Amino acid sequence: MEKITFYIVDVFAEEKFAGNQLAVFRRGAKLSAQTMQKIAREMHFSETTFIISEKKLNGGYDVRIFTPEAEVPFAGHPTLGTAHIIRNEIANDLPGRVMLNLKVGQIPVTFKEERNGTLSWMKQVEPEFGKNIDANLIADVLRLNIDEFDQRFPVEEVSTGLPHIIVPIKTLNSLRRAHVDREKYFNLIENTWAKPILIFCPESHTGLNDISVRMFADCFGIPEDPATGSGNGCLAAYLVKHRYWGKSKIDIRSEQGYEINRPSLLYLKAQETNGKIDVNVGGKSITIAEGNFSINS
Repeated sequence: MEKITFYIVDVFAEEKFAGNQLAVFRRGAKLSAQTMQKIAREMHFSETTFIISEKKLNGGYDVRIFTPEAEVPFAGHPTLGTAHIIRNEIANDLPGRVMLNLKVGQIPVTFKEERNGTLSWMKQVEPEFGKNIDANLIADVLRLNIDEFDQRFPVEEVSTGLPHIIVPIKTLNSLRRAHVDREKYFNLIENTWAKPILIFCPESHTGLNDISVRMFADCFGIPEDPATGSGNGCLAAYLVKHRYWGKSKIDIRSEQGYEINRPSLLYLKAQETNGKIDVNVGGKSITIAEGNFSINS
């Protein structure tokens, strides 16, 4: 049996044992895609990543991302968490910027030292906007009443690398009460480009943050995600496009994971200039554990 090194990282976490858990494996080039998928299912975090190259290729490091059910071209907390491991365990010189070569393309992650830790930022790809979805259908899926939706804004498909259905909710009470009807959910996504559902409201659990978020993705084997960098990137683009606060620029704090006891904090910056929306999502990563995983040689 051959052993490969892996790390467990809490991403979008202000302290240990919070945020979104991530497993990061080194020496991924030794593994087949089938084996990577089996390992991701075994770890059973929202995502598991594999660093394919530990030397730069085209200025970045090749990385693959798997949920328990499928490989995905992009995801937010795996991008930040993997960049954190590359910076601290592979690059050695603590660079201010790490480039990841993902299936969606190259994603840069920059690091800013702050008094209470290192804040990392990823610049996401330019957003794409899909179709609007009947809010009544989403209300049925979430087991909410239609009057709990903020109907000034649409339910809309958005992607900054991984498409999400963005759903505006009025209150934190409604956000907390949302509960996915799996049968209706899978019927819905048979006809949608985006598969995960991200809901948000302009109230927070702590009173310190700007919005609260929940994300559901049974399609990827993730009933609820503690912190979703890709989805919050989609949300940032949505907030700017629809001038949610009447502005073409946002710089906000988004909280997630409270309903499943994994409090998370994401920093969102987005701005529309000449019809183009730039999206950046930030957060902190904390290495929790390091170990070895046995594979067949």
